[in-house]
Amino acid sequence: MKIISGGVCAAKGFQAGGMRCGIKESRAEDDTAIILSDCECTAAAVYTMNRVKAAPLYVTMEHLENGVARGIVANAGNANACAPDGMENARRMAKAAAGVLQVDEGDLVVASTGVIGQRLPVECIETHLKEIELSNDGSEKANHAIMTTDTKPKTAAVEFTVGGKVCRIGGICKGSGMIHPNMGTMLSFLTTDCAITHEMLLDALQENVKKTYNRVTVDGDTSTNDMCVVLANGKAGNELIEWQDEEYQAFCKALGEVNTRLARQIAADGEGATKLVTCTVQGARTEEAAERLAKAVVGSNLVKAAMFGADANWGRVLCAMGYSKAPFRPEYVTVTFSSDAGSVTVCEKGAGLPFDEQAAKTVLSESEVAILVDLNEGVDSATAWGCDLTYDYVKINGDYRT
Repeated sequence: MKIISGGVCAAKGFQAGGMRCGIKESRAEDDTAIILSDCECTAAAVYTMNRVKAAPLYVTMEHLENGVARGIVANAGNANACAPDGMENARRMAKAAAGVLQVDEGDLVVASTGVIGQRLPVECIETHLKEIELSNDGSEKANHAIMTTDTKPKTAAVEFTVGGKVCRIGGICKGSGMIHPNMGTMLSFLTTDCAITHEMLLDALQENVKKTYNRVTVDGDTSTNDMCVVLANGKAGNELIEWQDEEYQAFCKALGEVNTRLARQIAADGEGATKLVTCTVQGARTEEAAERLAKAVVGSNLVKAAMFGADANWGRVLCAMGYSKAPFRPEYVTVTFSSDAGSVTVCEKGAGLPFDEQAAKTVLSESEVAILVDLNEGVDSATAWGCDLTYDYVKINGDYRT
């Protein structure tokens, strides 16, 4: 497997682009994106577990009932969630894109992100979308068009081999705040030229998001609009993956690499964040317990605040673990902080160790910090990703709507 560039255009037969339709007057950047395959694709998706779901999710669910799609149309600046005329406007958005692309509107995924509760001005999409330009190197432009409070685009792609044929998977995503997913991610769009059945594609996606996007947390809020979609057009020419065999495992490994890279980028770009915080729990009795503990640590506001201040307050780590409801023995736990500046063990057998506070501060002052927790009870492990909690998070969300 090889890391490559290209995002959603890395795989054969995909084009993308972005443009400004004027959804939000105060937004000068592009706000609408399209991703299109040259031919029909096998499609699979996962959606937010929030009981309150945005209209585009319901429309996409309808469109993907048959497991096929041609492309994706997505907008930023307005979530079309809990909004007047939500379903009608989501369908109008699909129809507008279908007219431009000369495809059936039922073959399009529809996605939105932005402010909740305000009517989507779909008329500006209907008026301007025909001006969009798609290209084989348009992934970055599409990526910028779906950003909201993101400070940077998020992309990844890999090349791998299935049955002697070179295949590619690429993706773009957006997500910075309201991130504590229970499905996939905020908005994640993946494309591949690998030939794979809908059943195998859905299995791979559902299993993979459990260990990637579902282990990311920024602020503990699960969005109304979370969606992760993958389109597979089969243009690599490999023999169709129909079973969970070695070729399926190769596909899953590549998918996992792309999604892990995207998940890390989301955590690192959390609203107001200055640091990517990774927590790995090892020596657990089960992977489920390790995951629950790791997510509790990176999700703790007190741990996040300590990371912002470069304060080696390891007691907050154990405190978060203690309310996670995962089984472990505190008296067996070892905690180590590490980064490119070195590492320092601060707790052993559940008790504090003497350590150099200045050395610890140096370790925790890096842009990426790791918290390693060893339960010393088993062989299973899990990693979760988060970020620090800064003053800017409150500033960003204090007036987000206005």
